[in-house]
Amino acid sequence: MALDRLHLATGVLMHSPRPRAGFTLVEVAIALSLLGIVTLALMAASGRMLHTVTDDRLRTTAAAAADARIGLVRQWPTYATLDSAYAGTEANTPLPGWSRTTTVVRTGGANQANDFKRVTVSVTGPGLPAPVTRSVTVAAP
Repeated sequence: MALDRLHLATGVLMHSPRPRAGFTLVEVAIALSLLGIVTLALMAASGRMLHTVTDDRLRTTAAAAADARIGLVRQWPTYATLDSAYAGTEANTPLPGWSRTTTVVRTGGANQANDFKRVTVSVTGPGLPAPVTRSVTVAAP
């Protein structure tokens, strides 16, 4: 009744405010922007993780190839022929395009107490940021 009188006096119909139903365009734009930023950050993080895993896999493969050669050198029965048996470079080992270089450096003299050989194995290949190197010292029997 009072509302009708107010309407008649002012010419404006007053009604009670309703709660909003839904989102405004600004709220939707902000939500989509946040979702896009989070998605891009996750994609960048997963890309870095994939690159790191690939690098680690390559380094592990190279280290295994170097360790395998070091294991063979340690088991070699003839100290005098160690140089001729292992010194050199092997191509496509352990993967195509890779190389494994073994160097044998003799240190010491005729005295067996001071005679030893330093064997160094270096593996290089595409995708490796730096060569993987392993060394062992073998003493004369």
